[in-house]
Amino acid sequence: MREPGWYQQKQVIILGLAKSGVAVAKLFHQHGAIVTVNDKKNREECPEADELEALGISVVCGGHPPELIHEGVALVVKNPGIPYKAPPVAQALELSIEVVTEVEVAYRICQAPMIGITGSNGKTTTTTWIGRMLDEAGLHPIVAGNIGRSLCDAAEEATAENWMVVELSSFQLKGTQQFRPRIAVLLNVYETHLDYHGTMEDYAGSKAKLFANQEPEDVAVVNWDDAYCRSLIPALQARVLSFSMKEELEAGVYLSAAPERCIMYKAGPEAAPVQVLPAAEVGIPGEFNVENALAAVAAALSAGADVAAVAKALREFRGVEHRLEFVREKNGIAYYNNSKATNPAATVKAMEAFDRPIVLIAGGLERGMDYLDLVPHFRERVKAVAALGETRHKIAHAAELAGIKLIKTVDTANTPAEALQAAVEAAFGFAQEGDVVLLSPACASWDMFSSYEERGSMFKESVHNL
Repeated sequence: MREPGWYQQKQVIILGLAKSGVAVAKLFHQHGAIVTVNDKKNREECPEADELEALGISVVCGGHPPELIHEGVALVVKNPGIPYKAPPVAQALELSIEVVTEVEVAYRICQAPMIGITGSNGKTTTTTWIGRMLDEAGLHPIVAGNIGRSLCDAAEEATAENWMVVELSSFQLKGTQQFRPRIAVLLNVYETHLDYHGTMEDYAGSKAKLFANQEPEDVAVVNWDDAYCRSLIPALQARVLSFSMKEELEAGVYLSAAPERCIMYKAGPEAAPVQVLPAAEVGIPGEFNVENALAAVAAALSAGADVAAVAKALREFRGVEHRLEFVREKNGIAYYNNSKATNPAATVKAMEAFDRPIVLIAGGLERGMDYLDLVPHFRERVKAVAALGETRHKIAHAAELAGIKLIKTVDTANTPAEALQAAVEAAFGFAQEGDVVLLSPACASWDMFSSYEERGSMFKESVHNL
């Protein structure tokens, strides 16, 4: 796409209201474009429509009319969650109309350098950590993107004195063209979101677009231990700063060998290693969070943060809501909310964070997976399972194969709140003093809940109702 000002008196279609759609619509309207916002939800479900119409922006709700997309449209900006097979997107592509996501638009207007963070798991924790490290170092970060705040809204306030720290999904990155983060962080790539992308190649390729426009003066932070991430390194144009839990690196951030297990930074082959922090002092539990910490350290130091500020943020950060979040302890049983675990790999990492018996609450949206990869992890770490949602029978089957005897499948006739309450009560009945009750669904939430946040909040409410 071109600069927003180029679209003056040209037709721009925004697909999807939500926060990002509203911000993009206002931006193009301010630049003189003829803006139409379209959302398939009914008008009463679109409270933002009144505000936009008061500004003179056309809003069409209740479906996608076939006449919406035509040859006179100059640009389509779509909500990342709208699939490319959706009629208005497919029509635009057939007419060779540019289709982008908000990330591309925000990049065009943002004066601040960007740090882009993506990966199948760990994005929000790593993004938040980087923001805290830069804030501690006095580098004026603005945290936005997939983490909650509209990127366009944040980009409009940013100046060259800021760093824009941006969490990015594969959905967002797929719709970019010239987006170029100064520091790009790829945490990991696991099989997920194939209902949207269709193939693993498309999913992984969308993640890799993070690096597509980087230049030699930029930095690419890459997971050395992830086979796919590592395979990208030879083709990268940016300076590579890897991170590894397993190997001492010539340039990057790594974990030193036991028994010390310290987070170490090495600027290059000739540089002396610098100790950042003992891993035992990282403020949130789990080996996967140590890995997230390595990535955050690499990005923050590359942006100019000092080691002391980085170490302070590592110690003091206590995690993000719905990501291995401690809820309460009752009768010697600890309850953790990990609702953000929307794929099996995330659930495995959460289970590995504990050395206590686990009563697991799992299940959710059916995406055609069999969950058999969970069997050895269930066998090693899980004493009981409460399964709910569309995948409840598959989760229960995996538990049976693991030899677990204490299994409860929750009736789908219940409301979402009732189903989650029933699962929590079953877990409470299975658990004993010293155990952990862990909500870590291994599935998306959309079969029963509007979001993983709603699922996690309901879980916490149910736990407090025990």
